[in-house]
Amino acid sequence: MRSAGTVAELVQRQWGDHRPGLRHRDTVLTHHQVASGAAARAALLADLLSAGSEPHLGVLLDNTPEFPLWLSAAALAGAAVAGINPTRRGAELARDILHTDCRVLVTERAHLPLLDGLDLPGVRMLVTDTDAYAGLLAPYAGAEPGDTARPDIGPGTRMLLYFTSGSTGAPKAAICTQGRLAAAGQSLVDHFGVRREDVHYICMPMFHGNAVIADWAPALAGGATVALRSRFSASGFLDDVRAYGATYFTYVGRAVQYLLATPERPDDRDHPLRLGFGTEAGAVDAARFRERFGVRLVEGYGSSEGGAAIQRTPDTPERAIGRAPARDDLAVVDPETGEERATAVFDAAGRLVNGAEAIGELVNRGRTPFEGYWRNAAADAERTRGGWYWTGDLFFRDAEGFLYFAGRTDDRLRVDSENLAAAVIENILARWEDAAAVAVYAVPDPVAGDQVMAALTMREGTGFDPSAFAAFLAAQSDLGTKMAPGFVRIVPAMPVTATNKVHRVALRREGFWSGGPVWRRGPGGGYAPLGGEQLAALLGEYEAHGPGIQARAAIGDTAATRGGPH
Repeated sequence: MRSAGTVAELVQRQWGDHRPGLRHRDTVLTHHQVASGAAARAALLADLLSAGSEPHLGVLLDNTPEFPLWLSAAALAGAAVAGINPTRRGAELARDILHTDCRVLVTERAHLPLLDGLDLPGVRMLVTDTDAYAGLLAPYAGAEPGDTARPDIGPGTRMLLYFTSGSTGAPKAAICTQGRLAAAGQSLVDHFGVRREDVHYICMPMFHGNAVIADWAPALAGGATVALRSRFSASGFLDDVRAYGATYFTYVGRAVQYLLATPERPDDRDHPLRLGFGTEAGAVDAARFRERFGVRLVEGYGSSEGGAAIQRTPDTPERAIGRAPARDDLAVVDPETGEERATAVFDAAGRLVNGAEAIGELVNRGRTPFEGYWRNAAADAERTRGGWYWTGDLFFRDAEGFLYFAGRTDDRLRVDSENLAAAVIENILARWEDAAAVAVYAVPDPVAGDQVMAALTMREGTGFDPSAFAAFLAAQSDLGTKMAPGFVRIVPAMPVTATNKVHRVALRREGFWSGGPVWRRGPGGGYAPLGGEQLAALLGEYEAHGPGIQARAAIGDTAATRGGPH
């Protein structure tokens, strides 16, 4: 069968296929029923969208069947879906809906309190789990995909407006067309050998690009079944996998760590799952996951906006992501000068030893599939400055051309005039078996630059042993002299975003302390608790050099007021 040029074509192909296509709890819809439901919603949408308005709809839903049904409906109607993040509040939430020119907002009763009091002029709201919604859809029940698909739909028709996270400013809505989404789905079908009998388990939120592009799209392109989890649950993961017969899933951020933190069971390998695909698991956790669950995790890379992708080949080293595809000119450059960084050098254990010279920002110097941001020319220009596509991600490259992820550019630290990448330090600290989760970020140095702060969540039944931690650090041959954490915070749970990524902005705002124990590294490499008197002395160090209010904000006025942690 030839590859489809649009998502609408893929939806139409489901018509007449009576195999299971969509599962959620006790609900099972065939592919044919999915196509039928999409056609009904597309016909309704065509009547709701006024002439002359942007054909955009917002979807504020958990991972329920209505989400993929409306994605499919939008494809048939030639409309674009803006996934609305339910963790946003008030004016920020209203801004997301209005910025993307949504004329229709699809939501559910559980999210109605988020919308109370918001000024959303011209927005028609559809509440899916109500009798009114069922009554609105009823007249369109006989619609067929071939009748509702707009004839002018092509590869360049807008399909998604999905918000990319950022540490500053309002989220930007990246554009993804039907052609790019269909091609991405087919690419993963070819790469992973997706079969019609496969079941793609979607537990990451569908308002985020990962779940739609890397999980739903290849299932649609390959004719596989989609199984939904309303919201990610580490404790419910394996039960879902077994109940649905899931063979594939995607992950983002710390989801893998949460799964590893669940109590081990004798039947951990008793399931049909064969592959996980995602980002930020790290080599240590990926190895632990495979050892425990018998499932291979494939770390992939494709910038959310589509401007750069890395291709994994069978000869890719374990810790690498892959190489640049032949069509792309990817380079690792100094973010300030644009000069290429040095080739990575590894020790006998395969650990990077010249991170300061090798780590830089990944850029695409060739043709890029980046399709821009919705109504944000300034962000477009920043992303494509100098004719290159700047990913905002840090990498290093070995002598064979393989690329290794090193974090976000926002996560750089400058310690004693040396540039460090938080992800590189995190990957080293993740080897410590007592740590369930690790995050590294910068706190200000009293004189200039940064110091390294590590936030640790301990494994169940363990506590922070400063002597054991210091001994562990001393044994890591690739821990550079500037990388050892100057401070360690113990947190009961790592703050995360709605997409299960570490909420680094929240950590940076908390700075040194937010109520849990803090330890400071001494001249000899050992760690001592930072109590009230020590915290006051630390504040004095900052005041002596004049940072003033900025230093107080970093340490936390509340910590000084309460006397610090004990």
